[in-house]
Amino acid sequence: MPQTVLPMKILFLCTGNSCRSQMAEGWARHLKSGVIEPYSAGVETHGLNPNAVKVMAEAGVDISSQSSKHVNELKHIDFDYVVTVCGNVQERCPIFPGKARAVHIPFDDPPALARSAATEEEALNHYRRVRDEIRAFVEQLPVRLPQGP
Repeated sequence: MPQTVLPMKILFLCTGNSCRSQMAEGWARHLKSGVIEPYSAGVETHGLNPNAVKVMAEAGVDISSQSSKHVNELKHIDFDYVVTVCGNVQERCPIFPGKARAVHIPFDDPPALARSAATEEEALNHYRRVRDEIRAFVEQLPVRLPQGP
């Protein structure tokens, strides 16, 4: 009898779980259903960023029903990987029991970049660029993740 392969459980972790980690969860759900069981969380909760929701919708991915979660809410899940998507959280990444491997894949912070934008369109372009970079990363999963002990 063939063995059933369970989806890989991946947590995308960011500081506030408002933008980058939310986009990564949305892309993984959209592109890797059945291969990856995605989650996102933060070491703080800042709410779902409306511009992240907007640019993901432009790309055909609805993340509006996702919510900003604190990492402690997910401590009971036995993750295969914890992917930190911003520099700040890498330093504050909690220790997960079990087999979870931590991987750091930093992406620029769209809200920080958007603060200096002259127009709303320029601000959204920062979100779009990071959205597309995150998509390119997620498309390569799980191959892009380190294997073995």
